[in-house]
Amino acid sequence: MTAPVPEVSIVVPLYNEEDNVVPLCSAIRSALEGWPRTWEVVLVDDGSRDRTRELLRREFDQDPRFRVVFLRRNSGQTVAMGTGFARSRGRIIVSMDGDLQNDPKDIPLVVERIDAGWDVVCGWRKDRKDKWLSRKFPSRIANKIIAWMTGVPIHDNGCSLKAYRAEVIRSLRLYSDMHRFLPALSSMTGARIDEVVVRHHARRHGESKYGISRTFKVLADMVTIKMVTQFGTRPGVWFAAMSLPAVALGVGTVAMWLALLERGGAGGTIVLPSVAAMLFYLAGHLLTLSVFGELLLARADRSFLKRLVEVLTTLVRDSRPAPGRSAQ
Repeated sequence: MTAPVPEVSIVVPLYNEEDNVVPLCSAIRSALEGWPRTWEVVLVDDGSRDRTRELLRREFDQDPRFRVVFLRRNSGQTVAMGTGFARSRGRIIVSMDGDLQNDPKDIPLVVERIDAGWDVVCGWRKDRKDKWLSRKFPSRIANKIIAWMTGVPIHDNGCSLKAYRAEVIRSLRLYSDMHRFLPALSSMTGARIDEVVVRHHARRHGESKYGISRTFKVLADMVTIKMVTQFGTRPGVWFAAMSLPAVALGVGTVAMWLALLERGGAGGTIVLPSVAAMLFYLAGHLLTLSVFGELLLARADRSFLKRLVEVLTTLVRDSRPAPGRSAQ
């Protein structure tokens, strides 16, 4: 930590990648040899049970530019990435996988796009070297759904090779499998997002930690992302809009019930009023949530403004020269 602060930090999460540690570090050194920027690599071991930790310690001993973080247990790629982001010191942060499927030669490419004015640059594995049925096909479906739900037109959300301005990525709270949705989460901060085609290689060593079963968890996380990105700023409007179909169905059910009574039919006289009552209850519940959401948001905004004023006041007070001294 006493070394000069680098310009670029490269975050690499690893889990049981003993066969890839040495080739990965060698590939990064080779790719960035002669690069005019200063850089560091933050290698995050996500509770590996093989020789990954031992090999990471050796890399750290041989090259101080390779920093190592050990997690006590396997916490998942999102937690590992978040830990690496928090420990990074560069003003630009690049993330990539530790299985050598991402090419370190593309690191300068994504960093150049950050320098061009973008806040987040996503890699696009256009020529992806993975199995079609278990990896490529589900990924294409998921990417289209994510783009439609979030409004961020990224072709390849699952590509770990991305570059961020440090202040953008550190402002996000990561949990579950949210590393897949970083572009969408970044868009909430007003970040400008770009996408570039990058290289992709077939896995040579070890086994993939993901399969088609992961698709169901990604679909569940999409619902969370939709709630965060769309409901976060105007919860009252969205919950009120969700209550309208329940109100319409409730009114229709009541009309059907009255029509049956008018014709003298007894069928549905118990069921239909119960269904209408449940629909109106649902509408009332959603409207109540809309009111609570707006109240909580307004309270949070006031707290934020209050804290902002306190910080600015402290900065102004501390910037004033001491009595009897002139400002330098």
